[in-house]
Amino acid sequence: MKIGYARTSTSEQTAGLEAQIRDLTTYGCTEIFQEQVSSVQRRDELERVLRFVRRGDVLVVTKLDRLARSIPDLVKIIERLEEREATLCILDMNLDTGSPTGRLLLNLVGSIAQFEREIMLQRQREGISAAKLAGKYRGRQPTARAKSQQVLELYGQGLGASAIAQQLGISRASTYRIIGRSGSGAK
Repeated sequence: MKIGYARTSTSEQTAGLEAQIRDLTTYGCTEIFQEQVSSVQRRDELERVLRFVRRGDVLVVTKLDRLARSIPDLVKIIERLEEREATLCILDMNLDTGSPTGRLLLNLVGSIAQFEREIMLQRQREGISAAKLAGKYRGRQPTARAKSQQVLELYGQGLGASAIAQQLGISRASTYRIIGRSGSGAK
């Protein structure tokens, strides 16, 4: 059985999800699991599909980045598929792990993708260091700290940390930190 998995990072990417579902259906997937969640978050539908596959099934995805966030993540997913005697097919790469060549190519492509990501992150760090030396980089602006006075005013009016955080668009942790620094103590 061909089983599809489609994922986009956000709910705003509806067209992307629909395109994946269309491609998976065209390929012949009879079951399609879908979700709209970042790859770094918990992916419940991916877990469901990995429990669903059986011997001889093929898990089909449109692109590698819709399935795995890193090489170690990809290796774990493939191991789980192999435990269930299932294989993986990636449509845009025309790659199927049902053959030794497919497994080899998947490992090579995954390694190259991870290498590219590491190089990009290294360049980013170098760019930030150079900008700091030139006095052009200040980092992310502390949004919660800028709202300290508002936090303390609302807290003085009797609002709790959760309500303050929601009203001002900051985290509860930041709210507690501001209140704690003021010496007022949190409710």
